[in-house]
Amino acid sequence: MTQPIQYLTPEGEARLKAELADLIGPRREELAQRLRAAIQMGDLSENADYHKAKEDQAFLEGRIMELEAILRNAVIIEKKQSDVVEVGAIVTIQEEGFDPETFHVVGAKEADPRNGKISNESPIGSALMGHKVGDVVEAQTPSGKMKFKVLKIE
Repeated sequence: MTQPIQYLTPEGEARLKAELADLIGPRREELAQRLRAAIQMGDLSENADYHKAKEDQAFLEGRIMELEAILRNAVIIEKKQSDVVEVGAIVTIQEEGFDPETFHVVGAKEADPRNGKISNESPIGSALMGHKVGDVVEAQTPSGKMKFKVLKIE
């Protein structure tokens, strides 16, 4: 099964690489020590510390595999000037009757709408893709249809 392409900004890639290094290094070692200590306590069948450490180990190893897959399939978004909205663009839009809003269009793994980062796969992000300054775009969101104008693309 092929993994989907993951779009990441250079900052997002650095953040995921740092998390991976932490998980593979200090976190894995800490868990190994917890497992050794739990095993030394004796009877593993009734050892809650051992079972919790094994559960934590499974989650840790799963996250490591997930991060490795994301990084292996990542397409790094380089900042470039374009006159159309694409992944990596910073876009200012305005819905009629509202103040303008600015969004950074990023890949799904970096989306953080509260901080102005929307996924290229989100309703607004996907609707914006390929549009130019001056275009009026319509997006079907969970709260209904939105219509907004593209004011600026960086």
